[in-house]
Amino acid sequence: MLIRFNVRNFLSFDTRDDGNTEEFSMIAGKVRSKKEHIYDDGKVKLLKFAAVYGANASGKSNLVKAMQFMRHTVIAGLPGGHTEKYCKINPENKDRVSYFEVEIMLNEKYYAYGFEVVLSQSRFVSEWLIELRVDNSEKVIFERDIEKGKYTLGADLKQKGLAEKMKIYANDVCDDGTVLFLSVMNQNKKNLYQKGIGAIILRDVFRWIRNALDVNFPDQPISDYSYLSEAGNVEEICRIISAFGTGITNFEMVDVAVEKVMGRLPAENRQYISTYIEKRRAKIRSGNNKGKMAVVMRSNDDFFIISFADNDAVRCQTIEFSHGERDVLFSLSEESDGTVRVLDLLEILLAGEGKTYVIDELDRCLHPSLTYKFVETFLQLAARKNIQLIVTTHESRLMDFDLLRRDEIWFINKKNSGESDIYSLEEYNARFDQKIDKAYLEGRYGGVPIFSTVFPIKEG
Repeated sequence: MLIRFNVRNFLSFDTRDDGNTEEFSMIAGKVRSKKEHIYDDGKVKLLKFAAVYGANASGKSNLVKAMQFMRHTVIAGLPGGHTEKYCKINPENKDRVSYFEVEIMLNEKYYAYGFEVVLSQSRFVSEWLIELRVDNSEKVIFERDIEKGKYTLGADLKQKGLAEKMKIYANDVCDDGTVLFLSVMNQNKKNLYQKGIGAIILRDVFRWIRNALDVNFPDQPISDYSYLSEAGNVEEICRIISAFGTGITNFEMVDVAVEKVMGRLPAENRQYISTYIEKRRAKIRSGNNKGKMAVVMRSNDDFFIISFADNDAVRCQTIEFSHGERDVLFSLSEESDGTVRVLDLLEILLAGEGKTYVIDELDRCLHPSLTYKFVETFLQLAARKNIQLIVTTHESRLMDFDLLRRDEIWFINKKNSGESDIYSLEEYNARFDQKIDKAYLEGRYGGVPIFSTVFPIKEG
């Protein structure tokens, strides 16, 4: 589960004079109500939900982009366009380091993983993985000072039969500012994790970032969601879709020729899918395929699921819906934008334990009542299992203490200087009987647009 995320010198998040970072935290506050919203292991109390508010261009999406940037960098390296992602408010930031760190709970322990990078130069400066202990002490797993070509391996990576291999791997990249050690240690290292117990934490942290942290933006065209391709999910999916007032009573998966689908995709998506198919086939041939593999692509007009069988066959399907008692099927292009958005969000309500979802613009295309219903449904689900949801939104109806705790409400405000500031409602000494949504819309907590006159009245 996510504990905290820290960022500095990225998009609208500036390099602060005090050297601190902007921090977003899922650590529960002093609120005593709605304890079912909390994960509590007796050592740490974590929120399972958080709503982030802010005006347009305040930096809400930049927080989500920062999380996705870190995730992408660990999994696949620095993404395209990264050299321009530093905070441009201050020209000096171009040559300053950008900071990314995530704190997580994993296997009943707590870890901080992060790195510093000079984005304009595509150069990593430092990297670390630390175990955080309850007594506030820290246990180093590994640390890298890349500029000085130095590294430290903790006791977990110095176990008998493991130490020499780890030194070789670390020496290979000790002064290499183009790669992350965590990424390197998850490339073709399967045998290492079968033998080296201490090194398993490198695999587990990487897998949490890759598999458990799920970051989503509106109109995201491709995802690894495969819930619709599983026949056993049909009844549950129909029940959920119907409960949200879409009028859908059933759906069918219809086969479509892969060639036909590829011909309708933009060039960049065709390339992605072609590469994805080849990687999946290679995995199947190597015998590393566990369970069904599928990728979902969607736009406002189409919804395709490409799945891969053990015999190397590729199958493509689309989804069609029926309404009422008639068996007439309708394509996704004939459904409302709200129905499409519900499909985007279904995965969250069907997910298993341990996932942390980050959703930008939750209320995009959703009626306010439907947004409220979705969050309410998620919170009921989260009371029974350990899952987290972080959303950005404008929907003030969620600021309801019958629904949320005070510490589940966050704001991002853009200062006059242009930098974004992150803070929680708990930082304000608001009375418990205060009408929070009204105070928010009046600008009491910041995070709302301040309008100037569109057509100024001429004097004289």
